Amino acid sequence: MTEPRDPRRVPRPAQRGARAPQRTGRPAAAKRPAPKRGTARPAARRPAQGQGRPRSGTPPLRLASPRPRLRLVALGLTVVMLAFVVRLFQVQAVDAGAYAAKANENRYVPVKLAAERGAITDRHGVNLATTVDAYDITADPSLLAPDKIKTGDAPRRAAELLAPILHVDRVTLAKKLDRPTSRYVLLARQQSPQVWKRIKDLRKTLDAKAAAAPRNAPRPNVLVGIFADKHSKRLYPGKTLASGVLGFVNGEGKGLGGLEGKLDARLAGEDGKLVYAQSGGRRVPTADTQVHPAVPGTDVELTLDRDIQWAAQKAISRQVAASGADRGYVVVQDTRSGEILALANSPAFDPNDISRADPESLGNPALSDAFEPGSTSKLMSMAAVLEEGVATPLTRVTVPNRLHRGDRLFADDVDHPTWHLTLNGVLAKSSNIGTILATGQLGRSQAESNQILYSYLRKFGIGKPTGLGFPGETAGILAQPGRWNTSQQYTIPFGQGLSLNAVQAASVYSTIANGGERIAPTLVRGSTGPDGHYTPAPRPDRNRVVSQETARTLATMLESVVDDEEGTGTKAKIDGYRVGGKTGTSNRVDPRTGRYHGYTASFAGFAPADKPRITVYCAVQNPTRGSYFGGQVCGPIYQQVMAFALKTLQVPPTGAKPPRLPVTFTPGQ
Repeated sequence: MTEPRDPRRVPRPAQRGARAPQRTGRPAAAKRPAPKRGTARPAARRPAQGQGRPRSGTPPLRLASPRPRLRLVALGLTVVMLAFVVRLFQVQAVDAGAYAAKANENRYVPVKLAAERGAITDRHGVNLATTVDAYDITADPSLLAPDKIKTGDAPRRAAELLAPILHVDRVTLAKKLDRPTSRYVLLARQQSPQVWKRIKDLRKTLDAKAAAAPRNAPRPNVLVGIFADKHSKRLYPGKTLASGVLGFVNGEGKGLGGLEGKLDARLAGEDGKLVYAQSGGRRVPTADTQVHPAVPGTDVELTLDRDIQWAAQKAISRQVAASGADRGYVVVQDTRSGEILALANSPAFDPNDISRADPESLGNPALSDAFEPGSTSKLMSMAAVLEEGVATPLTRVTVPNRLHRGDRLFADDVDHPTWHLTLNGVLAKSSNIGTILATGQLGRSQAESNQILYSYLRKFGIGKPTGLGFPGETAGILAQPGRWNTSQQYTIPFGQGLSLNAVQAASVYSTIANGGERIAPTLVRGSTGPDGHYTPAPRPDRNRVVSQETARTLATMLESVVDDEEGTGTKAKIDGYRVGGKTGTSNRVDPRTGRYHGYTASFAGFAPADKPRITVYCAVQNPTRGSYFGGQVCGPIYQQVMAFALKTLQVPPTGAKPPRLPVTFTPGQ
């Protein structure tokens, strides 16, 4: 029995917009009341066969199976995940090292710590080349634009203030600063700290004036956009002083000439490195920092004496200018040690500003020029004659006006009647003919004489490097005696037909001054490493050339050249001192044409003659004004430099009177 229907339950009216139930071909089941607790719910009644079909006869809708779509989606996701896995494997396993290195490269920033270049000093520790702080003065012109500084003439006013400080044209500076869209411009390179300090002080003054100005009358600081980039600079305090010896460095601080180039590895030191972590372009203060300190370069002490170098350079520069010559050189050497006290060239150059130097003045011509020495070479011929015992200073030599040898006639520098000279007189009057006659006695034949003379020339260092190892140094030219032509057999004894450099020529006279023992010339006295330890230079090579007796005899003969009225070197006299020297005047080979053109004037000697301490050699190439004779052109240079050197080194005169060797003889007596 069914339960009676509750009259309070009334169906709600349909809501507006409610969707009517779809007809599925099956009548909606009547809502039955819930059975009471404990009463079994009647089973649902299935519709009879054929009941619920749509009246129109349309077949019922069926949902498609989702499995194919799920499989497709799963396959796509699998492919994507597989690509990620492969890429992840490549990054984490295959290329892990490369990516880690790149990450570190981007994270850690290496900064080079430049090593301070070693100084070059003279023998007393005075700086000839040193490294100092320098500043490139730059500007940000955009900060001087009218919309930034509220004035239209800021570039002009800034240029007027900076021009006298930077020594740059005011108009040029104004053009550089008047670029409102530019953020960087270089105003001046390698300025001293004092220059940058003047600019900073001026900028502070302008700031103070701007702060004190009334509001209605602003006074902007027109130097607000001026900055400085700090770096190191190679400084040569003496400017042109010893420039041929020192050389120069390029913009990167690398030595390219002279001792700067030769000793670059020792002077440069070793750069250090700072490695720090960065993020977003800024240093991470808490991250680890690796510092490899720079090792400063070695300081090099030269044998040069700055004062003597200055005197020599001043004297030769004046003479080259007065003579209208191509160039000239002066060498000053300590006869006891072989140390070079001065090595001056003219014209010189300023290594502080190599861009303005004349290319032909670069280098060290005193070592790189090979020239025929002329009569200064006769000292070696006389040394061979005396050492071989074929003549003495008093040996008589009859010198005609002309001498026929081979296919040529030889003459002296002046026409003269037959001279009756001693061997000492041959040297004092610088007779070419007398020298030919004397050296012809060295052997039983001319070929043997040539061979003996050649052996002495080699002992004196001719045709061999000086031992300095200087960049661009020439060894000179001295052919084997078997290759001497008819002319050279007779010209080499008086200094034509062979060539040498100025240091080689000075070394010849230092050998005689040192008692006949040659000491290889030196330029470097020692060096001081980064640890402060001083290391002296290796001792130079020594070799015996002639005996002490021969050397003393030659020294006495050289005094006749200067002291005797008939000598050619009277302009080299120094009051109170005994001086020995020799003039030289030779035909000059023009390096451009390879032909003889002009002359080489020279003078060489040492003092005191009886107790030698200093050798001075001077040569002037192609004098075109006034005299071209060595005694006239270089004799005064020798006298000035030697007198200055003797005074600087406090060398006293010996006080002994020179022996007067005869220059001439009277026939029949």
